[in-house]
Amino acid sequence: MQINTHAVAAHSLTKRFGDFTAVDRITFNVEPGEIFGFLGPNGSGKTTTIRMLLGLLPPTSGEAEVLGISVASNPADIRPRIGYMSQRFSLYNDLTVLENLRFYGRAYGIRNQDLEGSMQEAIARSGLSGRERTLTRDLSGGWRQRLALSAAILHKPELIFLDEPTAGVDPLSRRVFWDFLYDLASSGITVFITTHYMDEAEHCHRLALIQHGRIMAQGTPPSIKQSLLSGQVFEIRTDHPEAALIALREADRTGRLGLSDLDLYGECIHVVTSDPTASADQIRAVLGQSSERSAVIEPINPTLEDVFIHCMQDADHAEPGI
Repeated sequence: MQINTHAVAAHSLTKRFGDFTAVDRITFNVEPGEIFGFLGPNGSGKTTTIRMLLGLLPPTSGEAEVLGISVASNPADIRPRIGYMSQRFSLYNDLTVLENLRFYGRAYGIRNQDLEGSMQEAIARSGLSGRERTLTRDLSGGWRQRLALSAAILHKPELIFLDEPTAGVDPLSRRVFWDFLYDLASSGITVFITTHYMDEAEHCHRLALIQHGRIMAQGTPPSIKQSLLSGQVFEIRTDHPEAALIALREADRTGRLGLSDLDLYGECIHVVTSDPTASADQIRAVLGQSSERSAVIEPINPTLEDVFIHCMQDADHAEPGI
């Protein structure tokens, strides 16, 4: 593969463990300074992909470059220029905030005044001021998250890999964390983040949807929503969503509706039709024969969750044995 200006470039990247294919010929690029999301359920191949890009796991086939450097040939040249934050935050709970930062700074080879300056900058940037002497085990999940990210960027990397960094963190802390990521991206740091949260995926500049080790779609969130759903999306609000769901599924089985997706979303039902000219009246006609005549049916813009579920179901149907 040619040296290029992409922050990350993967071509037909594949990883097999015996007869099991964890990552299956994926190809994608990450541009400098963008937040690139890798969206998929647990076991879809996200972490395996990151480990190959970090040079920690050799691919079975395919190629990858990080910051224009071949991962297979020169992984040692890449590591000083990247940061990594794992799912478990990799912090020492019996050390204070300052002690954790000092430990990781020295591990990155930062010394003396440079280290002190990097630590103070990281503390200010992450909002950890006033907590420098707090033991890490006494921090909430959101503060530990910020500390872990601060430790990963002490050496001012050009690119940072974040592997489901917000798993188990409360919604408010997740929002603050994403403000932190936007700040990093605006300063020129490229962010590669794996997640299974739909709201986080909406915040990415671009993303790839992965299932069973295969990339199902990639692009900006709006372009993915536009390209994958060719029909109409309707939201149904009713006092008896389970009964309405049964009626719609029965109508779809008998061919009276052309549905490509049908799911409960909280107390509502989202219906995705395969016909772009479909109307609410067609759905109302089906529900009118049940006890759901009072249902409110409205066309809506598709959410990324609509697209994700539709895409994942297509992947499951295509997977042998599923």
